[in-house]
Amino acid sequence: MIDFFTSIGSAIMLPLYYAISFVLVGFHNVFGDIFGPRSGLAWVLSIIGLTLVVRAALIPLFVKQIKSSRNMQLIQPKVRELQKKYGHDRERLAQETMKLYKDSGTNPFSSCLPILLQMPIFLALFRILDQAARNPQDKRGLMTPELNEQLSAAVFAGGKISDTFLNADGVEVRVLAAVLVLAMTLTTFLTQRQLMSKNMPADALSGPYAQQQKMLLYVLPVVFAVGGIAFPVGVLFYWTTSNLWTMGQQFYVIRNNPAPGTPAADAKEERDRAKAARKGLKTPAQLEEERLAAEAEARREEKSQTRQQPQRQTKAQRNKKKR
Repeated sequence: MIDFFTSIGSAIMLPLYYAISFVLVGFHNVFGDIFGPRSGLAWVLSIIGLTLVVRAALIPLFVKQIKSSRNMQLIQPKVRELQKKYGHDRERLAQETMKLYKDSGTNPFSSCLPILLQMPIFLALFRILDQAARNPQDKRGLMTPELNEQLSAAVFAGGKISDTFLNADGVEVRVLAAVLVLAMTLTTFLTQRQLMSKNMPADALSGPYAQQQKMLLYVLPVVFAVGGIAFPVGVLFYWTTSNLWTMGQQFYVIRNNPAPGTPAADAKEERDRAKAARKGLKTPAQLEEERLAAEAEARREEKSQTRQQPQRQTKAQRNKKKR
């Protein structure tokens, strides 16, 4: 039975080995010509290049993740109303909640897609680095025994990039791995904190979804910190680079397309006002405010004229007045 599942796993991972090794070897051919094929810098840059290719391919999913997270934030007041209304009936609550998700175009699982899709890639790179260190004579994907030997022996900042914090022989590797684990943990924390502090409306900071986000804020960094000590240095470079990409990409989206009613939206409105003032223009929000104010003023004038207009008298009333 174990052999059966092992063979299925190998069949699933085989295309990934070829895809990952194809990109990795392609970058190594470029950087190896510059720094030397055995250079640790060439392999580190190749891993960073691989990371950038993977993250660029995941941009459409990231956009979907941002939209889904925003919708989840905006519908939290409605979710709480459903919980108050159908809290006694879990089946009806689940049905109404799913209907709300469908009507608002929200998929609660979309926020996990980029991480879930990266995990097989992460595992494939881990296995390639581990194979290069343990069995360099075995070919995996496009990684030949010669390339495995070069990768296994590659040294960066005094440590082998195929070693881990746990199995390192020298202090240099442990120091390098510890720095990368801290960087990976810190970027994970800052990315989640950036989302919660800048792009969540005040009414979304309470309730189950907010509690879930707060839990992830502290749990994910701990998970990465504990697991990171068992990752090869090369994998730590991949994950840290990926975290930096996520943090920068999220910063750009929050800054330029924030969710309504959030601190990020207020900050963007202030920037737009200052920019429009420098150019002698008005922002769309200011124009909308002026339009609403003009409509309110017009309604007030209409009501005032209605009150001041004399009532029309009947013929009998006019004759009575004359007598």
